Amino acid sequence: MVNVRKQILRKRSGYSWLATVPVLSTSVAVLIASQSPADAQTAPPLGTAATYAVLAATTVTNTGASVLSGNLGLSPGTSVTGFPPGSIVNGSQQVANAAAAQAQTDLTSAYNNASAQTATTTGLSSIGNQTLTPGVYNAPSALLVNGVLTLDGQGNPEAVFIFQVGSALTADSGTSIALINGAQACNVFWQVGSSATLGTGSTFQGSILALTSITVTTGDTLDGQALASNGAVTLDDDNITVPTCSVMPVPLLASPLTLAGVVGVATVAWTGWCLIRRRRITFHGRSAVAESVS
Repeated sequence: MVNVRKQILRKRSGYSWLATVPVLSTSVAVLIASQSPADAQTAPPLGTAATYAVLAATTVTNTGASVLSGNLGLSPGTSVTGFPPGSIVNGSQQVANAAAAQAQTDLTSAYNNASAQTATTTGLSSIGNQTLTPGVYNAPSALLVNGVLTLDGQGNPEAVFIFQVGSALTADSGTSIALINGAQACNVFWQVGSSATLGTGSTFQGSILALTSITVTTGDTLDGQALASNGAVTLDDDNITVPTCSVMPVPLLASPLTLAGVVGVATVAWTGWCLIRRRRITFHGRSAVAESVS
């Protein structure tokens, strides 16, 4: 009987290490979940303004055969010229009405949200011919965009890029913005403290939230929005398309929180199995003791 008890104690001590499994796994899960994501910035909520390719306060003026894929809005002004003839609005025109006024209100909220987010990069005056990762980029005064600017989403379709411009935003003629590795135009925002101008033949990405006015010069393509809070939007033979966010597959373990969840579930399952195993060993041990006594 003494030998049987010794065997039981050995088995119990052999499984004593299992008590450390939940602690270690929980610590790992907490450590993983506590890691701050590289792209902590969030997309400014556009509200009803999200459906507008062009939104202005004073006037909307167009020359040439521009095409807007999205709504055209104006408030409180009433003057829209160049739509039509020759140009197309693949959406509705909301001029000096409640819908346009609400869109302007929502634009102001989005502008304030973008300007209030904490910058991850500061002191900019020009960007171009380089690759940027998700973040909030701040230019204290004017910002020039030239050459080819590449925005790298790093495999995250929800990656957000915010450019805070203290005064004027200018894109040189022929400037282009490329989106790679999951970056989407719907998550690119340009918060402009005065006015924005896109040079001729530019290919631009993202929503421009300008405090004053926006000028889109000849032959530009904007995969985004031209939204002006207090001034005019001027177009010349341009194409503007309201961007939509596509849902892209993300690897299961790409997110720290997802990985933490997997670790947590595995811990619970493993601990449960170990407890059942331990009870079986204890039960069989007691049975063996009983048999030896009898």
